[in-house]
Formats: sequence, C-alpha cells, structure tokens
Amino acid sequence: MEDILELSAEPYDAHYPVVCFDESPYPLVSEGRQPLPPLPGQPARDDYEYRRGGTCNVFMCLQPLVGWRHVEVTERRTAQDFAYCMQALVDVHFPHAELITVVLDNLNTHTPAALYETCPPAEARRIVRKLDVRYTPKHASWLNMAELECAVLQGQCLDRRLPDLGTVRREVGPWEAARHAIKATVQWRFTVAKARTKLRQLYPL
Repeated sequence: MEDILELSAEPYDAHYPVVCFDESPYPLVSEGRQPLPPLPGQPARDDYEYRRGGTCNVFMCLQPLVGWRHVEVTERRTAQDFAYCMQALVDVHFPHAELITVVLDNLNTHTPAALYETCPPAEARRIVRKLDVRYTPKHASWLNMAELECAVLQGQCLDRRLPDLGTVRREVGPWEAARHAIKATVQWRFTVAKARTKLRQLYPL
C-alpha cells in the first residue's frame, strides 16, 4: 500500500510517467420502443422496456499528474486485449519515456505473461522492459486512481442506454476530449502518513 501511496506523491517526470490502469464491463442496452422527444412543457420520455445486447469492456488509462487519460473500448476483456493496451502505452502514448510505471489491480490477465501470449518473445520482452508494474494490494484496488476516473466516465457519459460497441466508442471520444480540454484530474489527498493513522489496525504490532 505504501508503495502505491509514495508513487502518488512523486513529482512529475515526463521520462518516467506514472499511469493508473483499470477496466470495467459495460452492458449494451437498446430501446424496446422508440423514445418520445421532449415537447413544450413535457420532458422526453423513455419506455421501461429494453433489449440486452451483451457487454463490452472499457479500459481506462489515467496519468493523474497531467490530467491525461485514454479510454479504449473493446469487445472483450482478455489477456490479448490487455497486452495491446500495454503495447499502446509504450509505442503510442509514451514513446519517449524511459520507463512507464503502471498501477493496476491483480486481475488474472494483468501479467507480463499476457504479452508473451500475444506477441513474439522479442517484442514481448521489449515492451515488458519499458514497464514498471505496481499492483494494488488485495481488496485495496481503491488505491488505483483510474477507478475514480472510471466512475466519472460512468456518471457523465455511460449512465444511459447505448446499444452497441460503435455507439459506446463514439460517445466516449468527445467525453475524453472534454476532460482533456479542462485538464481534469484527481486531487489525491491520502498519504502514507494518513494511512499509518487511519489504517493502523492493518499494520503489525
């Protein structure tokens, strides 16, 4: 825990970015009946009936110190999908970084092995060497600030019926751009000192 909290307190260094990574499923839902548009003195009306269209997956990358984030919407949550996200961090989003510290939880797909399952060994090794992976403790994924950004995405953009993968991607894009425009970020105030006080029961006597 203290390892993650110390990362949150480190100053910004473009050559050594700290990126929080999280993912969440999103249900695809379409309207059972066509919604009625608003009229003078009457709000828009949606029918309670809907159709389930399965689920998709939302990957969230967040660099809190500069207010940068990237959302990747995929059909599934597989080791291969995770590997492509890590490859994009190294080659697309932070190509000039010396080392990228990635904060994530302990999902079974969040391992260097995912890169070896997806890429040729030399390519997998190249990517792994550029990543410093830091796992949140078990039952403490709340230490990952990407969870907070996922909650903002849900509340501001995805808290409605979206029928398919393409629609989700089209809606997420403008939300991401708007968050960048205002340089929105997380004001993290939980420190090592506060942890030792508030969570002292977790420390050995």
